[in-house]
Parts: sequence; structure tokens; C-alpha cells
Amino acid sequence: MENRTIIVIGASAGGFNAIKTVVSNIPVGLQAAIFVVWHMSPEVNSILPEALTKLNTLPATNAEDGEPVKMGHIYIAPPDHHLLVEEGQVRITRGPKENRFRPAIDPLFRSAAYTYGARVIGVILSGALDDGAAGLWTIKQHGGLAIVQDPNDAEVSGMPENALRTVEADHKLPASEIGALLANLVTQPLTHKTEPDMQEQEKEKREVHIALGREPLQENITAYGELSPFTCPECHGVLTRLKEGDLVRFRCHTGHAFSVDSLLASLTENIEANLWTAIRSIQESIILLNHMGDHYAEANHPKFAASFFKKSQEAQKRAGQVRKIVFTHEQLTAEGLRRQTGQDEARTPAG
Repeated sequence: MENRTIIVIGASAGGFNAIKTVVSNIPVGLQAAIFVVWHMSPEVNSILPEALTKLNTLPATNAEDGEPVKMGHIYIAPPDHHLLVEEGQVRITRGPKENRFRPAIDPLFRSAAYTYGARVIGVILSGALDDGAAGLWTIKQHGGLAIVQDPNDAEVSGMPENALRTVEADHKLPASEIGALLANLVTQPLTHKTEPDMQEQEKEKREVHIALGREPLQENITAYGELSPFTCPECHGVLTRLKEGDLVRFRCHTGHAFSVDSLLASLTENIEANLWTAIRSIQESIILLNHMGDHYAEANHPKFAASFFKKSQEAQKRAGQVRKIVFTHEQLTAEGLRRQTGQDEARTPAG
């Protein structure tokens, strides 16, 4: 009988302490391989392997491309690289970002589910937005188990809340109880296996190939969804809308992928950037108009000079109007809107 021997863990903001708490409660010699994605800046060296190794439960290292999968070992996604698993080996790539991150959680979860099926246990810990929710859904489709940190226990509750909203989790509990649960689950033999339909598996394979860095156009991901009116915030490619159960997400033909939440956050973030670009352009026109006005004034052409100075003043007013829009612009996320709506409903008197 097979056991669940592949554990994948995803975390973001607030996840450092949550990961340490989980690993500190895992028994020495656990007969499972653990793979961890923790969102971090690409400019920093990961401190997570050293921090986890010091807990004296399982050795932890930054994963290396092509190394064999060993039981009783923790593999950490290195900065600015996706971590994936193939049969018996670890893969490290610089494939397209997903949900604005590299490393991202979804590629790891998706590759583990595609390769190891029901042998996978997925764990979502503290973090913002919803990276990992789609990957956890895929794990469940293959008969794997879904564990989510209790949002009330998480430093940042967004990722656990979104995972619970998307997936029927098998376990929801504090980080301090997850390690012992994992130790128990890996000893339980699989009683049955579940496989998604062939089309879903083919889509998963193609998305794993994209994360591995293969040519996205050849994977033809548009055949598994429908073209949307949205363009990719990363490269401005057309986004294909993909639907998985009640979950909707997007992928462009160059490979970048977005959940609804990460796409909304990117689009509204770009609005502010574009407004600042507009202000810069207007200010440059003001400088040039004043320069031309000074030139004509020195050349004793007061009417021309007055015309340029007038246009400069009009441009200054437009710059002020755009600046006001920038200062009132709100970067939106679906998670933030849901939370705000819940607070508004709580403040609304009944009846």
C-alpha cells in the first residue's frame, strides 16, 4: 500500500514563523519529502533553510535543479526561482511569474499533484491574497489532502481564507497542530485514488511545462479556456480565462498567470503608475512651454511669450487635477473588498 509521502507547503506574509512552527512539531525521521515555497524578494538570500535546520527535526536546504527527492528532507524554493517536482527529482526554474511571484505556490502544488496524485498533502499557511488556492484545488482533484492554517491563527489571514473559500479543506487548525497531524497522515496508507478527467490532466501537464520554462505558445493553453478582454499586467499579452470548478484564473500566451485577486491588484496598481506617468509628461510640457515663453520674451515677441505662458498655466491646472486623482486612488484586491463588505454589513443595523 502507498502512503502520502509528498508534503507541499505555501506561505507568504507572516509565513516565516508559521513554517517554523509547523516544522518544529514534525518528528525526527518523518518518512516524507517536504517542499516549501515562501514568497520573498528576489534580491535577498533565503534564511529559511538555516532557520529550519536549527530546529533539529529534518535537514532543510535550498533546492537544486535535478537533485533526487529524498524522504526526511525539506526542500526550499530559492529566491526568484519556481520549485517544482517531477518523478523522483526536484526542478528549479525561472519560468514566468504566477500571481506576481517567483517562486509561486501554485506551480509547486500543481506539479506535485500532477506527478504524485493522491500521495500529496498540501498546506496553506499565513499570507495575503490567494496564491496557492488554485494549486490546492488541483491537489484535491487528484485525491490528495488539503490542510489550511486557521485564519484566526495566521498573522495574515488572506491566503488561508481564500483557500478555505475555494477548496473543501480536510483540516483547518492552528500552525502549532499541523506538524503532529502531518506525522499521523503520512503513516496512513492510501485507501483509494482519484484522477481528474483527461482534459484537466492535459491542461495541468501543459501548465507544468510552462513553469518549467518551455515555450508557452507550443503548449496552446488558450485551447483550455476562452479569451478575455484583459491584458497581462506583466507583458500586455492577451489573457485566457481558465475555469476550475468555481475558481476562475487567467494565463497569457507568454506564460504569466493570475488569480482574480492578483489580477485586480496588478491592474489597480498599474493605474497609479500610469497616472504618475501622466503627471510627469504634463510637467515636462510645462517646463518646455515656460522655456519657449522665456525665449520669445527675450526675442521681444510678447504675444507669443504670453501664449506659451498661458498654456503652461493651463497644464499646471491639469497636473493638479491628475495629482488629486492619484492621492484618492485606491489599490484594490478582492480580499480587501470582501473584508470591507463584511465590516459594512456588520455595521448595518438589522431590520
